[in-house]
Amino acid sequence: MTTAGQHAVTSSDSGCADTPSAGNVAHMKILIIEDDLEAAAYLTKAFREAGIVADHASDGESGLFMGTENTYDVAIIDRMLPRRDGLSVISELRRKGVHTPVLILSALGQVDDRVTGLRAGGDDYLPKPYAFSELLARVEVLGRRKGTPEQDVLYRVGDLELDRLSHEVRRGGKEIPLQPREFRLLEYLMKNAGQVVTRTMLLENVWDYHFDPQTNVIDVHVSRLRSKIEKDFSQPLLKTIRGAGYMIKDEG
Repeated sequence: MTTAGQHAVTSSDSGCADTPSAGNVAHMKILIIEDDLEAAAYLTKAFREAGIVADHASDGESGLFMGTENTYDVAIIDRMLPRRDGLSVISELRRKGVHTPVLILSALGQVDDRVTGLRAGGDDYLPKPYAFSELLARVEVLGRRKGTPEQDVLYRVGDLELDRLSHEVRRGGKEIPLQPREFRLLEYLMKNAGQVVTRTMLLENVWDYHFDPQTNVIDVHVSRLRSKIEKDFSQPLLKTIRGAGYMIKDEG
C-alpha cells in the first residue's frame, strides 16, 4: 500500500521506456499482490517489457487464491493489503506447501520490519521507494531458485500426467476432466508419489481442515478420483493403505 505522496518507485524509474532488460527471464511468470492499482499497472507493464509475464491481485484473499491455484516463478507481495495482510498471505502459502520465492515490497523498511517479513516466509525484502532496476534484478535472482517438487509444472506417475499450469490431467494421452477439489487431491498425491499420504495430511493440505470432522469426505473423493483415473486402464495406480492412508505409485 502506498501512502499519500509516496511513490512506489524512484523518479529515475518513473517511466517504462528505460526499463532495463533482465539477464535470464525467458518464460518467467510472476504474481504481483498490490492494492495500489497505479503502481501495479506500472509494474505489470515494466515487467512485460522486460520479458516477464505478470498476473496481478489487488487484495490478500485474491492473491492467496491465485498463488495457491497457479504456478509462479516469483511472487511480489505488499505487506499492507485489504482483506488479508501480506505476511498472512505468505504464511498461509507456506502452510499449504507452496514454496514460490516471495519478494516483499513495503513502505515499512526498518530492520525489525524486514526481519519480521523474512521470518514470515519471505525470501527477500525491498523497502519503498525503490528503483525498478533493483527490483528486476532481485526477481531474476529469486527466479533461479528451481528444482523443489512444489515448483514442478508437470507431475508424472506411470502414464498419468498432471499439468499444474494448464490444470490438465491425462493418462495414456487421454484427457481426464476433474473437478477442482479432485485436481487438488490428485496433485497432492502425485507430489508425494510413492509415499503414504495420511488422512490428516489430506485434510490439512487439500481441505484446509486442522481436525478430522468425522465425515467420509476423503473416502468419497478418493473413490471418485480412482474411478476417473483408472477407468479403462488395467494398471491401478491409486492404492488404499489400510490403517495408514493412500499412496499413488506406478508398479508397472
